[in-house]
Amino acid sequence: MKIRTYVLIASVAFLGISAGSKQAKLTEGVNPGDLAPRIESLGDESNFNFQNHSGRYTLLNFWAAYDAESRVRNVLLSNEINKLGSNKIAMYSVSLDEKSSVFMETVKADKLDLSTQFHDELGKASEVYRKYNLKKGFKNFLIDDKGIIIAANVTPEKLTEVLKKI
Repeated sequence: MKIRTYVLIASVAFLGISAGSKQAKLTEGVNPGDLAPRIESLGDESNFNFQNHSGRYTLLNFWAAYDAESRVRNVLLSNEINKLGSNKIAMYSVSLDEKSSVFMETVKADKLDLSTQFHDELGKASEVYRKYNLKKGFKNFLIDDKGIIIAANVTPEKLTEVLKKI
């Protein structure tokens, strides 16, 4: 009888704790399920706030001309976004090259749309670099309209697959 009482009390306590956790605020971070960190004062945009509630996803991609892999991925993802159209997804690419001349020449050479390419001339010393934990390499993040990261390091193929499901 005592055991049943303890089990019942423990179960009720557990349910109470579980129910309250749904109202907990999301934490800002760079893992799927986290709220994407806000980016302020970058290029012509005053800030990137990924909470748009329009149903459109955002692909945030980081790259630099000196990192061949990230540069190629930037071009491939940009081409894939252009094929998919802009009604489901928007892309923001952030270059962390320190020289704006290198950034501009790379955008021209890669035939990218300058309206989707942004430059952070502070490079590895920037707040964006720190917030998005890029010290282990350049990444990209697929963010939903509520500002929540749903995937990281997506390939063009994976991006198409994810967007077909929505």
